[in-house]
Amino acid sequence: MNESSLWIFRCENKLFTTIDKTGGHIFPHGHSSDFENPENALYIGEYQGLPCYAAELDQPPENISGELIPVRSLLNLVSAEIVYLAGRAIHLLDWQKNHRYCGKCGALTLLKTGEFSKFCPVCDLTVYPRISPVVMVLISRGDELLLARGPHFKPGVFSALAGFVEAGETLEQCAIREVREEVDIEISNLRYFKSQSWPFPNSLMVAFFADYAGGDIKTDGVEIEAAAWFSRSALPALPDPVSIARQLIEAACLIT
Repeated sequence: MNESSLWIFRCENKLFTTIDKTGGHIFPHGHSSDFENPENALYIGEYQGLPCYAAELDQPPENISGELIPVRSLLNLVSAEIVYLAGRAIHLLDWQKNHRYCGKCGALTLLKTGEFSKFCPVCDLTVYPRISPVVMVLISRGDELLLARGPHFKPGVFSALAGFVEAGETLEQCAIREVREEVDIEISNLRYFKSQSWPFPNSLMVAFFADYAGGDIKTDGVEIEAAAWFSRSALPALPDPVSIARQLIEAACLIT
C-alpha cells in the first residue's frame, strides 16, 4: 500500500472529495502515509491504472483541502466509473463495519486475504458482503408507461416499480408480487433489461420490461403514494440519469 493510490474516504456518512482542474469532484491521490496510515483500508480495484482503497475516518484528512459530500449528491458530478468505485467502496465499508463480530458466537472477526470475506477464528463462520437483489418493473400499455412515486421521492419525480426479492422467490415471482402489492394490477411478458449495483445500502437492481395484463391501479398507500399511466411523449420528472430506473424508462421510449 506504499504506492501512489486513489483513496475513497468516508466520514460522517459522506465522501471526502477534492476539486480537479476542470472543477469536477474527485477523490484524493497519494500514499497511505500521506493520510496518517488509515486503519482497516480495503483494496477495491483500480482507476486509470492506480490502485484504489477505501477507508472509514473519524474526521476528514487535515493535510489536504477538500470537502465532504453526501453520496447521492456525488452521483451526478462524476463519471460512471467513479460512481461504480464509490458504490463499491460504500458497500464494502458497510460490510466491514457491520460484521466486526461473529453473528454466531460473538468473537471478533478477521479479514481473509485473497477474497472479500471475514471469518471467525473461534467457530469458523465465514461472512461475505451482503447483496440484496431488487426487481424493478416498467409496465407498458400501448403508448403508455406505468410510473409511480414513493413518499421519499423528490417532489414531482416518478419512477418504475421496484421491490426486494424475498427468501425463496425467483426474480419473476418477485416482479409479479411487487406489482400486485403496490398497484394491484397483473403483468405478462416479463423481459430482462439489465442490472446495476446500487449501494443504498447493498442492492443489486435487476430491471425488467413487462406488459399490462389487467386490473385498475390501486396504490398500497404505504410504499406508493401515487401511480398513473403516462404517454411516452409526456412523461413527468424522472430519476437521475445515473440510475437504472432512468435508463430503463429512456430505453422504453425508444421502443416502437
